[in-house]
Amino acid sequence: MQDLEFSEIVGLICKEDTRFDRKAYNFVRQALDHTVKETKRKNPERTGKSQHVTGAELLEGIRAHALEQFGPLTKTVLNKWGITRCADFGDIVFNLIEYNVFSKTENDRREDFANLYDFDEAFVKPYQPAGTRRVRQTGSA
Repeated sequence: MQDLEFSEIVGLICKEDTRFDRKAYNFVRQALDHTVKETKRKNPERTGKSQHVTGAELLEGIRAHALEQFGPLTKTVLNKWGITRCADFGDIVFNLIEYNVFSKTENDRREDFANLYDFDEAFVKPYQPAGTRRVRQTGSA
């Protein structure tokens, strides 16, 4: 699909579903490409025409790609685009499926994207300092 066509389709989707910024759709598309490449790299036996990944695989790919792209600002960027939980990625994916941009198998469900990870755990915790325990000094008698 050409970028112009994708952009036009995203414009139509955003008119119907105003929850997510257009940039969220572009990001999910890029994250899908990233996930497919990484999946094939890690599992060479999955080569062939099918580039299908599961919802769980895509969510893991989204997490990795987001952290690479946005670092400690990942959660802030995603929230600005209207994405606050894993299920939001599922809604974006299924919006794209409805417009025939992405395809699905008979086993793919919107619920596959529900609650795979917590956004604070996935996007904030990796950038927090390691749990350093402060030891209180007490005076000697």
